[in-house]
Formats: sequence, C-alpha cells, structure tokens
Amino acid sequence: MKNKMKTNSLYKLPKRNSKGVLLLLGILTVLGISCTKHFEDYNTDPTGIPTDRLDTATLKTVFRPIQANIFHNYQTAQNLSSDAYSGYMMSPTPFRADYNLNYAFVDSWNQNAFNDMYTYVLGPLNRIAASKLKAAAPEIWGVGLIIKVEAMHRVTDRFGPIPYSKAGTSLTSTPYDSQQDVYNQFFLQLDTAVSNLQTYVAAHSGQRPFQNQDLIFNGDYTKWIKFANSLRLRLAMHIVKADPSTAKLQAEKAMSNSGGLMTDPSDNAAVTITNGTSDLYQITHDWNDNRLNASIATYLTGYKDPRLPVYAAPATDPAFNGQYVGIRIGINIPSKDEYQTYASLNTGNTFTASRAQLLMSAAEVWFLKAEAALRGWSGAGSAQQNYEKGIQVSMQHWGVNIGNYLNDATSTQSAYVDPKNAANNSPALSNITIKWDDAASNEQKLERIMTQKWLAMFPEGQEAWTEFRRTGYPKLFPVVVNKSGGTISTQVQVRRLAYPQIEYSSNAAGVQSGLQSLGGPDNGGTRLWWDVNKGNF
Repeated sequence: MKNKMKTNSLYKLPKRNSKGVLLLLGILTVLGISCTKHFEDYNTDPTGIPTDRLDTATLKTVFRPIQANIFHNYQTAQNLSSDAYSGYMMSPTPFRADYNLNYAFVDSWNQNAFNDMYTYVLGPLNRIAASKLKAAAPEIWGVGLIIKVEAMHRVTDRFGPIPYSKAGTSLTSTPYDSQQDVYNQFFLQLDTAVSNLQTYVAAHSGQRPFQNQDLIFNGDYTKWIKFANSLRLRLAMHIVKADPSTAKLQAEKAMSNSGGLMTDPSDNAAVTITNGTSDLYQITHDWNDNRLNASIATYLTGYKDPRLPVYAAPATDPAFNGQYVGIRIGINIPSKDEYQTYASLNTGNTFTASRAQLLMSAAEVWFLKAEAALRGWSGAGSAQQNYEKGIQVSMQHWGVNIGNYLNDATSTQSAYVDPKNAANNSPALSNITIKWDDAASNEQKLERIMTQKWLAMFPEGQEAWTEFRRTGYPKLFPVVVNKSGGTISTQVQVRRLAYPQIEYSSNAAGVQSGLQSLGGPDNGGTRLWWDVNKGNF
C-alpha cells in the first residue's frame, strides 16, 4: 500500500508549484495568454497579446512565477533522472519495476522534463517578446533573456536538438534547432541581456525597480550581469570538445566583461521559495522519495570532507545507524522499507523547507576558471589558485571549517559496501586526491578539478550530470540493473533522455528534424552534440 500511495504522490505538484501555476494562470489570463501542459498548445499566434494592457508593472509581476517554475515538476523532471545520473541522489522508492533509474524510461516523466520549460517559461517569455514592453523596459527583458537561457539550456542538455528559434510561431508544426544552433542563440541572447543591463546600470546606479518581483537576486541588476557572464562561461565549457574555437571565444568574453563573474556566495543564483516548501525538502522529508547516492557518499567519506554532515543525514537503520551509507543507482529495491533508512539529505539544518533552490554557485565559476586556465585561455589566471579558491568558496558557502583539506594528498574515494546486499558492492573507482599537484598530467588535473567542482555544485544535479557526460569525471558507480534493452551501455552510462511520445503525435515533422540533427536513435545511449567521444585534451 505504501508504494502505491507514494507512486500516486509522485504526480502531485509540490506546494510551491501549485501556487505558482495558479498565479501564472491568473496573470496570463489578464494578458490573454493560454497556459497548458502540452507543448503544442502554446504554439499560438504571439501577436495576439493585448499590449495595451501589458504595462511595465504587469510585466514585472509575470516574472515571479516564471522564475519559480524553472523547477516545475522537479521530482519527475529532474530528480528521478539528472539528480541520480549525476551521482548525487537516489530514490528508495520502487515506483515500478522498470523506470528511469534502471534505464527504462518513463515517458510521462520525460514529458515533464521536456514540456514544462516551454509551458511555464518560454511560452510566457515569447509572448512578452512580442509585446511593446520588450522595447519599453529593455533591462527587464535582459533579465528575461537570462532566465530563458538558464531554463532552456537545461532542456537541450537533457535531450539534444529542441524547438527553439521557431517555438511559438506555428499552429501545426515546429521545427527543431540543432543543439549547436541553440547554443549559438544562447550566446547572442546573453549578449543582448548584458548590454541592456549594463546600459541601465550605467544610467541608474543602485536602482532596483524589479526588487519585489525578483526571486533570484532581489532586483540587483549587477548580480544579474555576473550571472549572465558566469552562465556564458558554463555554456562555453560545455562545448569545448565539439566547437573549441567558439568555446574559447565565449569563455574569454565572459571572463573579460567589465561586469565580472560570480565570485563569492553572495553572488549565488538560487530561486527563493515563495510558499515555505522547497521541492527538494518535499520529496526528501515529506515523501521520503529521495536519499543520498552512493557515489557522492563514498567521495565525501573517503575525503573526510567537512561538508558531509552539512549535505547529508546519516542512516537510521538499526544495523548501521549513524553511518553515511548511500544507495547505489539502479539496484533492485524490493520495497521502500528496505532502503528508506539509508543516508539522506540533511533536511533538518541545510535543505530546509524554505531554502532557496540553487541554479548556479560562485564556487562552480572558480572551477570553470581553473579548467579555462588549464586550457590556456586568456584571462583565466592560475589553475591551482582557481581550484583552491573554488574549494574555499564552497566551504564558505556551506559554513564549514576547511581545516587542512587543501593539503590532503592521501585521501581518496572509499569503496562502497551495501549492508543489505553484497551484490551492490563496488571497489572505489577513483584514486584522485585533493591536494593540487602541478606535476600531474592535464588529465589528472582535470579529474581533480572536476571532482571538487562536482562536490561543490551539490545539490544541482542537472549541471553535474552534464559535466560528468562531457568529461567523464568524477568517476561514478554504474547502475547495477540495466533495463534499457541494450540501448544504454552500463559502463558508458546514460547520455540523454528520449523525446516524449506526445512530440511524435503532435509535432511529428518537428521531432523528425530533431532526430536528423541528433544523428542517432532516440534513446538514452545516443550522445548529444557537445558530448564528443574523445579525450579531454
């Protein structure tokens, strides 16, 4: 009965989302905009916006639910895929025999991961773009473009080619853009956003007209500029193996912009909780559907990492009470009771009901600069100094004492032992240590950078999964049970999500154009454009 009840709860909207959707529906009704669940439903004529009623005050109000809905349907859209594929989390709940966490995709979950950003973010933003307010309030539109890039890069990094440049322009069929074209549009949109915001800040220093409607930076446009530059650096690094010249150009552009990058925890981009219950808290504490993944548990324990008790709560099982034993991805879970007592996220003190949900941290940016320096890009500085600064900023973010962590040249990942089933055990996969070694190879230096970057980005699993696919680091435990029918390699691990079936029925010509750009079958084993199967250097 428990599993059946919890399976049903899986399809409930988290409290914040429910209120956000109601608010969005009300606002978009005022604007004459329809907001529905299916991608094809928002493909209506964007010129139908009643611009005479779309004033600056209304425009500001629209942005609040748009920001909140970046994590819409978080459990099915991200947690039961990216968060687990990244090695961060794992569910103790056997929702069904075959599901995403043993590589048998659930179409309705993938539909949420695909559709929601169109319905709740891109659709409203496209209608604003068609109104006169885009020109009347260019600084607010700059914020809108940054949100658009942040939300939609999550979609393309899950699936590959997506409808983007033509989204919302046709009633019958919407073509897909190649992922390379999508990324090129991202960079151009960030150009416009930064230009608009820097022009405004230069003329209106210190003013925050957007303050009461901004869930991320409280109306501080200087922080939005830093976020845009940092986001550009992130996206540039994504494509370093697919388009190295563009990657270098965009990264150097990000690092040289006068608005700067995110540098300390006060710059972190996180979405404020508007109703007192974060998605992460709800699925972990209220529903007991989320626990610590074995991969991150073994790195944190092996490194004696001071962030461990901040990130995680130890197991409550009588047989190993107090130990930080995570759950390995893709194991056979006979019942929820079997694994619910394993180590969880620390919802008591850290990931509380009201904690803002992280999009990007300043620590991540220091690690991006460390890799840029490793690649010899202009303006990146020292790889070692950036690497060590990234760790320091992460420790500062989580409020822990770094101690002698940076000088630890011996600690490595621990082996994994499942106290309840030895078939799930695994030796440690990595021998990378913490202390910087200037004599190491570039590959060893990159593994060191990426492993610490991964530890610092927790709990943002979407970006962590992307970086694992791009670099192969950190080394993560593969699934124990692979139910993909041979479409996904257990050792190579999952590379993408499959397009939802509704695309085949409602946008058949469009999805076929996407598959042509994808260059492989629509399954989890096909690599994305930036996921090039070659060495990192």
